Amino acid sequence: MKKKLLIILFSLGVSGCATAPYVQPAAVKIPAGMTGTYHRIQKGQTLWKISRIYGVDLEELARINRISDATVIEIGRQLFIPNRFKVQPTSAGYSDNDDFIWPLAGRTIGSFGQMINNKVNKGINIQPYGSLEVAASRGGKVVFLSRDFAGLGKTVIIEHKDGLFTVYARNSEIFVRAGDNVQKGSVIAKTGSSGRDKNTYLHFEIRKGHISQNPLFYLP
Repeated sequence: MKKKLLIILFSLGVSGCATAPYVQPAAVKIPAGMTGTYHRIQKGQTLWKISRIYGVDLEELARINRISDATVIEIGRQLFIPNRFKVQPTSAGYSDNDDFIWPLAGRTIGSFGQMINNKVNKGINIQPYGSLEVAASRGGKVVFLSRDFAGLGKTVIIEHKDGLFTVYARNSEIFVRAGDNVQKGSVIAKTGSSGRDKNTYLHFEIRKGHISQNPLFYLP
């Protein structure tokens, strides 16, 4: 666990380590000979949720359907599901309680993979509409706290099951302690600013191990 966390912390502090976003071509062409079925996206479904329902790797699902931007995950769109012919039972490992929620009500002002100040953004930046309270995006255990980590200000990292972690940075206050078990939606911090950038916004990441994920694939 300590080794895994060290790798995550190192990758947080090094620019250019984010997984490059996929390129969205004009049309999706399914490789010849690949078997599968199609899924029509329903209200409230995320790419991650669909991948869990069918037991398909999220990155494989995004790659095959040429998805790089979560804005193309629209209700009614059909996704090709490789090597699956029917929905897996939810008892196979998925429940609605596993879903992620937005940690802050606001608008995205920095996208995943975007170059910001000559560094690749490994998450998204969320500018609050009103309240500055930051909520746990999913239930888990607080495994890291820092007053000023890698220029990101006050930072919280929560470990979830499935090898996933969420990172909450640029906070003005932190309301949890290392080792705390937190529920989805519970307030863990108050967003603020850090360094020379005095703008108020939350830097939010989702990581699978030490690999950056596009948070918009996980968020409703």
